[in-house]
Amino acid sequence: MTNIPLVLKQLCDAFNAHDVERIMSFFADDCVLEMPRGSDPWGSRLEGKEAVRKALMGRFEGVPDVHYGSEQHFVDEASGTGMSKWTLSGTRSDGQRILVRGCDFYTFRNGLVIQKDSYWKIVE
Repeated sequence: MTNIPLVLKQLCDAFNAHDVERIMSFFADDCVLEMPRGSDPWGSRLEGKEAVRKALMGRFEGVPDVHYGSEQHFVDEASGTGMSKWTLSGTRSDGQRILVRGCDFYTFRNGLVIQKDSYWKIVE
């Protein structure tokens, strides 16, 4: 059985290192990423490892110093799900500073992420 708490910690570390290849090593080929922003009720949905990789690379380009701090990880081993709460900080490429609380819901299959559903607060 996968040690989901450890995987969630390693995923957060990989995001903070901006290491897309290490991040993607945790994802299944048929993974789904749902981002907070988009024109649908679920935000925007990316399907498949290449689409997810491209979206994450865009995140690091758009917020080059993005960091996920104050992280907390929660797991329901029986269902193979986990949640990571964090404070995202960074500076967008247009110079705007970002500081926002959010969370990611992860679903696992055979030790790999099959879905990452991301949420964050709307700061006005």
